[in-house]
Amino acid sequence: MTGNDAVLALVVTTALGFDFTNGFHDTGNAMATSIVTGALRPRVAVALSAALNLVGAFLSTAVAATIASGLVDSADVTLVVVFAGLAGSILWNLTTWYLGIPSSSSHALIGGVVGATMAAAGVSAVKWQGLVSKVIVPATLSPFIAGTVAVVGTHLVYRLTRDVSQGPRDHGFRIGQIGSASMVSLAHGTNDAQKTMGVITLALIANGTLQAGATSPIWVITSCAMAIALGTYLGGWRVIRMLGKGLIEIESPQGMAAESASAAVILSSTDFGYSLSTTHVATGSILGAGVGRKGAVVRWNTARRMAVAWLLTLPASATVGAATYWAAHGIGGTIGVVVIFIVLVLASIAFFAASRRPAVAVTPENVNEAWTGSLVPAPDAGEVAS
Repeated sequence: MTGNDAVLALVVTTALGFDFTNGFHDTGNAMATSIVTGALRPRVAVALSAALNLVGAFLSTAVAATIASGLVDSADVTLVVVFAGLAGSILWNLTTWYLGIPSSSSHALIGGVVGATMAAAGVSAVKWQGLVSKVIVPATLSPFIAGTVAVVGTHLVYRLTRDVSQGPRDHGFRIGQIGSASMVSLAHGTNDAQKTMGVITLALIANGTLQAGATSPIWVITSCAMAIALGTYLGGWRVIRMLGKGLIEIESPQGMAAESASAAVILSSTDFGYSLSTTHVATGSILGAGVGRKGAVVRWNTARRMAVAWLLTLPASATVGAATYWAAHGIGGTIGVVVIFIVLVLASIAFFAASRRPAVAVTPENVNEAWTGSLVPAPDAGEVAS
């Protein structure tokens, strides 16, 4: 194996690692409301979501093509650039997951790749028109579109079922939630799994393994589908709790309306090849479901905190991606990539270990505990004493 082959292997491994974090970071987009309303038990919800993400990954390649050829000039992209971009996106994903902020994995990935490309080849290597039209505009509009659809849907379901007693109504909507949450999971697979496919394809083009403009090989599609499904099954309980409990106190009709709105917007964007953030869509839908129910409490302070994280995602991941490129390039050659890879693995282990401390852990057992204004439920006296 040559040094270049070793770097390519590390890039593919890191890309699949990003796909894994994408899965557990975004599980809440599909399943948070179903878990909170009791439509699905937590473990059943993540298992169902993982299976449908796996299926969805095979249904389209339009978004993968956007990532592979629509954002940066592939002639200026090297394996080190792709690796640095992935490292930046993984570190941002882990940071926001630990803080329980449902930020965009997609924007973290795009920001990391764009930042590393700018560090390596300059500003001209970025296809700014594609970045604006395919990423920034959809990112700006999608929460409002999803929120508007959810407001209308929520208003209608309450109006149409106002004469139905609450017990049968809630039971019916919980069943409906299983269907709508399944559609969001399938839609997430069609959109987010492809982003990593696009990055690996970009790396293969940079290495000369594929020609410019080539589509993702089947082994890339299969490995990405499995990685995002595995991450989804792990369940990002910290983000699930924030989305399900932190924005609004959600009821079953609101949950079904929010999930249906999310699925419609994500599937539409996939068809057009827009790499939008499923996190933005899901959050907009949940907020819309809160606004659409008369008398519902919407925690706008939490929403504003999320919006700040969304604004920071692209520049922050781009900065880390650029810094990672300079560090790897400064050390030089295969050794530079290996050193950064080891640092990335150690940082990931540190985040995981910190999240498992009893006082701050969010698990399937406490994810639905009463909201106290904090990411994690207040530990009982026994947990504090131990």
